Amino acid sequence: MSVEPADTWIFGYGSLMWNPGFPFAEARPARLTGYHRAFCIYSIHYRGSQRQPGLVLGLDRGGVCDGIAFRVSPERQQEALAYLRRRELIYGVYREVLVPVDVARDQGQAPATVWALTYIAERAHPAYSGCLPLTREAQLIRRSAGRGGTNLDYFLSTLRHLRELGIKEPRLDRLLTVMGALAARGASTPGGGASPTSALTRAWSSRGIATPRTVRDNRFGYRAKRG
Repeated sequence: MSVEPADTWIFGYGSLMWNPGFPFAEARPARLTGYHRAFCIYSIHYRGSQRQPGLVLGLDRGGVCDGIAFRVSPERQQEALAYLRRRELIYGVYREVLVPVDVARDQGQAPATVWALTYIAERAHPAYSGCLPLTREAQLIRRSAGRGGTNLDYFLSTLRHLRELGIKEPRLDRLLTVMGALAARGASTPGGGASPTSALTRAWSSRGIATPRTVRDNRFGYRAKRG
Protein backbone atom coordinates (compact mmCIF):
# COMPACT_ATOMS: atom_id res chain seq x y z
CA MET A 1 0.00 0.00 0.00
CA SER A 2 1.47 3.34 -0.99
CA VAL A 3 1.57 6.20 1.48
CA GLU A 4 0.81 9.67 0.17
CA PRO A 5 3.23 12.42 1.30
CA ALA A 6 1.75 14.63 4.00
CA ASP A 7 1.17 18.37 3.81
CA THR A 8 3.76 20.60 5.47
CA TRP A 9 2.80 23.37 7.91
CA ILE A 10 4.86 26.55 8.37
CA PHE A 11 4.38 28.77 11.43
CA GLY A 12 4.92 32.49 10.83
CA TYR A 13 5.26 34.96 13.70
CA GLY A 14 6.82 38.03 12.03
CA SER A 15 7.07 39.22 8.45
CA LEU A 16 6.20 35.73 7.16
CA MET A 17 2.63 36.38 8.31
CA TRP A 18 2.06 39.25 5.87
CA ASN A 19 4.81 38.50 3.36
CA PRO A 20 5.26 34.72 3.21
CA GLY A 21 6.90 34.63 -0.21
CA PHE A 22 6.28 30.91 -0.75
CA PRO A 23 3.34 28.98 -2.27
CA PHE A 24 0.76 27.70 0.23
CA ALA A 25 -2.63 26.02 0.06
CA GLU A 26 -4.22 27.79 3.05
CA ALA A 27 -3.38 30.04 5.99
CA ARG A 28 -5.00 29.87 9.42
CA PRO A 29 -4.54 31.63 12.78
CA ALA A 30 -2.40 29.50 15.07
CA ARG A 31 -0.87 29.53 18.53
CA LEU A 32 2.54 28.23 19.56
CA THR A 33 3.06 27.45 23.26
CA GLY A 34 6.54 27.53 24.76
CA TYR A 35 7.91 30.45 22.72
CA HIS A 36 7.13 34.15 22.44
CA ARG A 37 7.72 36.88 19.84
CA ALA A 38 10.54 39.21 20.89
CA PHE A 39 13.02 41.78 19.61
CA CYS A 40 15.93 39.54 20.57
CA ILE A 41 18.15 39.52 17.45
CA TYR A 42 20.78 42.17 16.75
CA SER A 43 20.69 43.32 13.12
CA ILE A 44 23.90 44.66 11.60
CA HIS A 45 22.87 44.52 7.94
CA TYR A 46 19.11 44.62 7.33
CA ARG A 47 18.03 47.17 9.97
CA GLY A 48 21.32 48.24 11.50
CA SER A 49 25.08 48.31 11.05
CA GLN A 50 28.20 47.19 12.89
CA ARG A 51 28.50 50.68 14.38
CA GLN A 52 24.79 51.03 15.22
CA PRO A 53 23.11 47.61 15.46
CA GLY A 54 19.35 47.39 15.37
CA LEU A 55 16.92 44.77 16.65
CA VAL A 56 14.65 42.40 14.73
CA LEU A 57 12.16 39.75 15.76
CA GLY A 58 12.88 36.21 16.84
CA LEU A 59 11.07 33.43 18.64
CA ASP A 60 12.50 33.07 22.14
CA ARG A 61 11.78 30.56 24.89
CA GLY A 62 8.79 30.87 27.17
CA GLY A 63 5.21 32.10 26.93
CA VAL A 64 2.94 31.81 23.90
CA CYS A 65 2.93 33.29 20.41
CA ASP A 66 -0.07 33.89 18.17
CA GLY A 67 0.72 33.77 14.49
CA ILE A 68 -0.29 32.24 11.16
CA ALA A 69 0.09 28.60 10.12
CA PHE A 70 0.50 28.01 6.38
CA ARG A 71 -0.31 24.64 4.85
CA VAL A 72 1.96 23.71 1.96
CA SER A 73 0.90 20.93 -0.40
CA PRO A 74 3.34 18.04 -0.97
CA GLU A 75 4.11 19.04 -4.55
CA ARG A 76 5.21 22.54 -3.44
CA GLN A 77 7.09 21.46 -0.32
CA GLN A 78 10.62 21.50 -1.73
CA GLU A 79 10.08 24.87 -3.39
CA ALA A 80 8.75 26.41 -0.18
CA LEU A 81 11.49 24.96 2.04
CA ALA A 82 14.26 26.06 -0.32
CA TYR A 83 12.90 29.60 -0.29
CA LEU A 84 12.52 29.70 3.50
CA ARG A 85 16.05 28.43 4.09
CA ARG A 86 17.51 31.05 1.76
CA ARG A 87 15.52 33.70 3.61
CA GLU A 88 15.92 32.62 7.24
CA LEU A 89 19.19 30.69 7.52
CA ILE A 90 21.64 33.22 6.10
CA TYR A 91 23.73 33.90 9.22
CA GLY A 92 22.78 31.02 11.51
CA VAL A 93 21.00 33.26 13.99
CA TYR A 94 17.74 31.37 13.40
CA ARG A 95 17.35 27.62 13.88
CA GLU A 96 14.84 25.53 11.96
CA VAL A 97 12.70 23.35 14.24
CA LEU A 98 9.44 21.38 14.23
CA VAL A 99 6.98 22.50 16.89
CA PRO A 100 3.36 21.60 17.77
CA VAL A 101 0.98 24.47 17.07
CA ASP A 102 -2.77 24.77 17.62
CA VAL A 103 -4.41 25.73 14.34
CA ALA A 104 -7.83 27.38 14.26
CA ARG A 105 -10.56 25.49 12.40
CA ASP A 106 -14.06 26.37 11.29
CA GLN A 107 -16.37 28.07 13.75
CA GLY A 108 -17.57 25.71 16.45
CA GLN A 109 -14.66 23.31 16.03
CA ALA A 110 -11.81 22.95 18.49
CA PRO A 111 -8.30 23.89 17.28
CA ALA A 112 -6.30 21.12 15.66
CA THR A 113 -2.73 20.44 16.77
CA VAL A 114 -0.25 20.02 13.90
CA TRP A 115 3.51 19.86 13.65
CA ALA A 116 4.82 22.98 11.96
CA LEU A 117 8.20 24.17 10.79
CA THR A 118 9.37 27.46 12.27
CA TYR A 119 12.53 29.43 12.99
CA ILE A 120 13.58 30.13 16.57
CA ALA A 121 16.36 32.34 17.92
CA GLU A 122 19.70 30.55 18.24
CA ARG A 123 20.75 31.54 21.74
CA ALA A 124 24.38 30.50 21.18
CA HIS A 125 24.76 32.96 18.30
CA PRO A 126 26.63 36.25 18.93
CA ALA A 127 23.69 38.20 17.46
CA TYR A 128 21.25 36.91 20.08
CA SER A 129 20.52 39.84 22.39
CA GLY A 130 18.39 38.11 25.00
CA CYS A 131 15.70 40.01 26.86
CA LEU A 132 16.87 43.62 26.99
CA PRO A 133 15.21 46.33 29.09
CA LEU A 134 12.53 48.24 27.17
CA THR A 135 14.57 51.44 27.32
CA ARG A 136 17.54 49.69 25.72
CA GLU A 137 15.35 48.18 22.99
CA ALA A 138 13.91 51.63 22.29
CA GLN A 139 17.38 53.18 22.00
CA LEU A 140 18.57 50.57 19.51
CA ILE A 141 15.43 50.62 17.37
CA ARG A 142 15.13 54.44 17.23
CA ARG A 143 18.70 55.10 16.15
CA SER A 144 19.46 52.29 13.66
CA ALA A 145 19.12 51.82 9.91
CA GLY A 146 20.43 49.30 7.41
CA ARG A 147 19.97 47.98 3.89
CA GLY A 148 16.27 47.36 4.51
CA GLY A 149 15.57 50.85 5.88
CA THR A 150 15.20 52.22 9.37
CA ASN A 151 14.72 49.94 12.35
CA LEU A 152 11.88 52.22 13.43
CA ASP A 153 9.98 51.51 10.20
CA TYR A 154 10.45 47.78 10.78
CA PHE A 155 9.09 48.05 14.31
CA LEU A 156 6.09 50.21 13.37
CA SER A 157 5.26 48.02 10.37
CA THR A 158 5.34 44.97 12.63
CA LEU A 159 3.04 46.62 15.16
CA ARG A 160 0.62 47.78 12.46
CA HIS A 161 0.38 44.35 10.83
CA LEU A 162 -0.13 42.60 14.16
CA ARG A 163 -3.01 44.95 14.94
CA GLU A 164 -4.54 44.36 11.50
CA LEU A 165 -4.41 40.62 12.19
CA GLY A 166 -6.01 41.13 15.61
CA ILE A 167 -2.90 39.95 17.48
CA LYS A 168 -2.22 41.75 20.75
CA GLU A 169 1.36 42.28 21.93
CA PRO A 170 1.31 44.34 25.17
CA ARG A 171 5.11 44.48 25.40
CA LEU A 172 5.37 46.02 21.92
CA ASP A 173 2.69 48.56 22.87
CA ARG A 174 4.76 49.48 25.93
CA LEU A 175 7.86 49.71 23.75
CA LEU A 176 6.09 52.20 21.49
CA THR A 177 5.17 54.27 24.55
CA VAL A 178 8.80 54.30 25.65
CA MET A 179 9.90 55.50 22.22
CA GLY A 180 7.51 58.42 22.47
CA ALA A 181 4.77 59.96 20.39
CA LEU A 182 7.25 61.31 17.82
CA ALA A 183 7.80 57.82 16.46
CA ALA A 184 4.10 57.23 15.89
CA ARG A 185 3.61 60.65 14.29
CA GLY A 186 6.58 60.15 11.99
CA ALA A 187 5.35 56.77 10.78
CA SER A 188 1.85 58.04 10.05
CA THR A 189 2.95 60.92 7.82
CA PRO A 190 1.24 60.45 4.41
CA GLY A 191 2.91 60.67 1.02
CA GLY A 192 5.66 58.87 -0.81
CA GLY A 193 9.37 59.41 -1.07
CA ALA A 194 11.82 58.86 1.74
CA SER A 195 10.65 57.22 4.94
CA PRO A 196 9.31 59.83 7.38
CA THR A 197 11.27 58.12 10.14
CA SER A 198 14.63 58.63 8.45
CA ALA A 199 15.16 62.12 9.87
CA LEU A 200 14.16 60.91 13.33
CA THR A 201 16.59 58.02 13.08
CA ARG A 202 19.43 60.31 12.03
CA ALA A 203 18.69 62.68 14.91
CA TRP A 204 18.50 59.92 17.49
CA SER A 205 21.64 58.23 16.16
CA SER A 206 23.72 61.23 17.18
CA ARG A 207 23.05 60.42 20.82
CA GLY A 208 25.81 58.05 21.71
CA ILE A 209 25.20 54.78 23.53
CA ALA A 210 27.62 51.92 23.93
CA THR A 211 27.75 49.42 21.06
CA PRO A 212 26.87 45.89 22.25
CA ARG A 213 30.04 43.89 22.74
CA THR A 214 28.41 40.77 21.34
CA VAL A 215 27.87 42.51 18.00
CA ARG A 216 31.19 44.31 17.84
CA ASP A 217 32.99 40.98 18.28
CA ASN A 218 30.49 39.10 16.13
CA ARG A 219 31.54 36.18 13.92
CA PHE A 220 28.57 35.14 11.83
CA GLY A 221 30.39 32.13 10.41
CA TYR A 222 30.74 30.55 13.82
CA ARG A 223 28.58 27.52 13.05
CA ALA A 224 30.65 26.53 10.03
CA LYS A 225 33.87 27.00 12.01
CA ARG A 226 32.56 24.64 14.67
CA GLY A 227 32.64 21.93 12.09
